[in-house]
Amino acid sequence: MRIKLLVLALSALGGPGAATAQVNQALDVQIIEAPKIVRIGAADQLVYELHLTNFSSHPLELNGLVIKAGGTPVKTYGRDELPTVIDLVGPPEANSRIIPIGRRAIVYIGAPVPAAFPRGSIAHSLTLSKIDTDEGDFTISGGAATPETAALPRLSPPLRGGPWVAVYDPGMERGHRRVFYATEGSATLPGRFAIDWMKVDTSGKLSAGDANIPANHYGFGAEVLAVADGTIVAVRDDVPDPATISGRPRPGIADASGNFVMLDIGGGRIATYEHLKQGAPVAVGDRVKAGRVVGFLGFTGQASAPHLHFHLADRPSILGAEGQPYVVTSLTRLGQYKAIGDFFRGEAWPPTDRSETVRNSFPPPNLVVRFPGD
Repeated sequence: MRIKLLVLALSALGGPGAATAQVNQALDVQIIEAPKIVRIGAADQLVYELHLTNFSSHPLELNGLVIKAGGTPVKTYGRDELPTVIDLVGPPEANSRIIPIGRRAIVYIGAPVPAAFPRGSIAHSLTLSKIDTDEGDFTISGGAATPETAALPRLSPPLRGGPWVAVYDPGMERGHRRVFYATEGSATLPGRFAIDWMKVDTSGKLSAGDANIPANHYGFGAEVLAVADGTIVAVRDDVPDPATISGRPRPGIADASGNFVMLDIGGGRIATYEHLKQGAPVAVGDRVKAGRVVGFLGFTGQASAPHLHFHLADRPSILGAEGQPYVVTSLTRLGQYKAIGDFFRGEAWPPTDRSETVRNSFPPPNLVVRFPGD
């Protein structure tokens, strides 16, 4: 879905008897992938990206952004919060709210959906100022779009047992959520809802024994499962397993996924499993049922430790697909890291007061879970 509005910002000249208006070139506002409403944990979120391209003859500073639904504001980003959700395409600026002439910025929206959220079109009000002028702020509107309301795919877990950590951070500069690829003629975000699943023990350790040996990691070799009935549409199985973590190769983006399996689950949705061990137990054309073993967790491709990268996409392409949301039918919530840095430092994960079964939701960042089985 491609929604585009070239916005002309109008500001009154002011003064008695003013009869004309000053017309300013401003931003091209686009929503390329339709907004999604996703149940993340126990709350719904509005997830999408706002693409802003500066057609002005001045650098523009974004000072405020209001998302409106049915004319009612549902989320406001101010000067303090905007730097955490906006990135420039290309070299960064010291102030990420400044969009240089001819440059594109992307605002990564993750807004809570209130209980009284009015269904239908959303729109945006952007407050801007021209750098190196004394003209003051002006406001433009644009980026009208309708969030998708179709029921999300309900997927079975991709692994068994646990504890498994849902490793991701929507605000991470080079995390899955913020890495676009333009390898097939358009910019896509395959990892929009990607999770790296990593197995830990109760103290938060990833391995027993020498951590430099992939086979010593708790998740290494774990059976990877079909998340729904479907057909295998792509398999790569020619990447050898590195003998050590430190000796892993540094592949380019063409080989970053390592060994992978793609499972077409219908409805234009492709379940994608990456970084698998060699020895795939499936082949292209195989029909599989949910729960069947389709691979084994490994350490191939671009990875810092053995893990399963899993995401859902709209076509069978590693880099040329748009990541799609889903919910997991059942998992047991054991705990959650407050921040992804706590996990990477090997800290113990804070347990919940009591474990609880969560049904039909997308795991929040760095949730520690147990899946059915084992």
